[in-house]
Amino acid sequence: MSQMISIRRSAPLAAMAIVAWLSFDAVAAAPARPSSSERSERPARAAQTAPATGALLAQESFALQEFQFSRPIVRVGQDFSLGENETVREIQSGLADITIAGTVEDDVVVIVGSLHLTNTAKVGGSILVIGGTLTVDAGASVTRDMLVIGGNLDAPADFNAGGGQVVVGTAGTAHMLRGLVPWVTRGLLFGRPIVPDLWWMWPTLAVFLFVYLMVNALFSRHVGTVADTVAARPLSSFLLGLLVLVLMVPAIAILAATVVGILVVPFVLCGVVLAALVGKAGVMRATGRSVITEDEDSGRLRTFGSVLLGFAVLTIAYMIPVLGFITWAITGAIGFGGAATAFRGALRREHPARVRAPIAVEPAAAMEAPRPIVPEPAYAAPAVAFAADASVTADSASGATIPPPPVSVPGDLAVYPRATFLDRVAAFAIDAILVGIAVNLLDLERHAGPFPLLLLAYHIAFWAWRGTTLGGIIVGLRVVRVQGGDLRFADALVRGLTAVFSLAAVGIGCFWMINDPEKQMWHDKIAGTLVVKVPRHLVLP
Repeated sequence: MSQMISIRRSAPLAAMAIVAWLSFDAVAAAPARPSSSERSERPARAAQTAPATGALLAQESFALQEFQFSRPIVRVGQDFSLGENETVREIQSGLADITIAGTVEDDVVVIVGSLHLTNTAKVGGSILVIGGTLTVDAGASVTRDMLVIGGNLDAPADFNAGGGQVVVGTAGTAHMLRGLVPWVTRGLLFGRPIVPDLWWMWPTLAVFLFVYLMVNALFSRHVGTVADTVAARPLSSFLLGLLVLVLMVPAIAILAATVVGILVVPFVLCGVVLAALVGKAGVMRATGRSVITEDEDSGRLRTFGSVLLGFAVLTIAYMIPVLGFITWAITGAIGFGGAATAFRGALRREHPARVRAPIAVEPAAAMEAPRPIVPEPAYAAPAVAFAADASVTADSASGATIPPPPVSVPGDLAVYPRATFLDRVAAFAIDAILVGIAVNLLDLERHAGPFPLLLLAYHIAFWAWRGTTLGGIIVGLRVVRVQGGDLRFADALVRGLTAVFSLAAVGIGCFWMINDPEKQMWHDKIAGTLVVKVPRHLVLP
């Protein structure tokens, strides 16, 4: 207690000491009032220190110039002007107009905007203007190239840049792109595809409405199928649409990388556009069905009303910030998923599943009335049961047991159920592991070739020899011709070579069997083969 009292008494004294110490420092640091003699000597000292002060200011100005030179300029949706005595490293802008009167050490990039170089402008790099006009005054200098895409170049006749000058497009393209600036700044940046106060937005919506109505008129049944799918399974349609969108880009890229695929790319793009239109029309029709009831006898006028009402609902949703972009993304994915489901249903209708005949089993020969079996003597060996489900008969003359005739096995293996995708993946994985072990143990990769080539040769050899592989034996798979017969060497060779193409197309040729009625991959269709799931005693021929 006495210690606490002493601390409380000493605390004010310590505070007073700290305040006094700070006051002393402030007084000591304060400059003393100059005397009359010192005031008279001050101009002379100022004249002597003037050169040093000028050098210091010049050094600070140089440091400031270096700081200005090191900073880049980035502008999005905001105009910018560079002064005559200013220096920057580079300028990058979008949806803005740029005016340069100073120095730019590196490149200048202007996207959907105009660039003006005054007579004092100096650009040490290149200039790129997309969707705008480049105006160059007499006296400006550009060290490297000038490229204008979708715009116009306005420069003196005697102006020459250090590099080349390329102008692609017209001034009309620049005006059209400039007209999209308000849609980007007030629409996309706010998360809404539709800006209602833009005059060109409503004619564009009218064109889209006309297109969707025509799609509904031409493909009414398919649009109805998409609407049914979207209404019944919205989550499945959304996930399937995402899968289609993810696989579409690499598939088109791989097709474009091949000589034959380049010819297919335009048709694929047309199919994608048509699927998007049919899918979105189906989403609109499903939305309108929640208000207008449709039946089979209502005719197409009622379906037009459903599409029109759904279009109006989605248009209103597209005008709301953030919600508009979310609605557009979800409905687009659901539309793609519904269109993919409708396409799969159309393929199944055109190529119905093959009716599999039941496995024929020859019945046992007709027997007469059962006769009593003569008991065997005590010293005789027990009779051998030939089959668990077959009866054993005795010959009346000799008394010996006679087994029933064997069950015949059909030669058409195509009647057996098709192998599933997981069965084939499991068999391939087992084969790849076995081949990999053999390559490492026997060092075959050094002498016989790389691993993919050895894996291909392994499959071709086993298909031609036994109609299956080691992995197929474990899983219970057989590769047969569509007629049900065994594979020939030519069939195995064609199937193996075309399997490379199925894998090279990002596996699309392999995933094709998921929606195929015969569960065939691309190389199965080309070679005319089937992969069937057979009992154990039929795995090997």
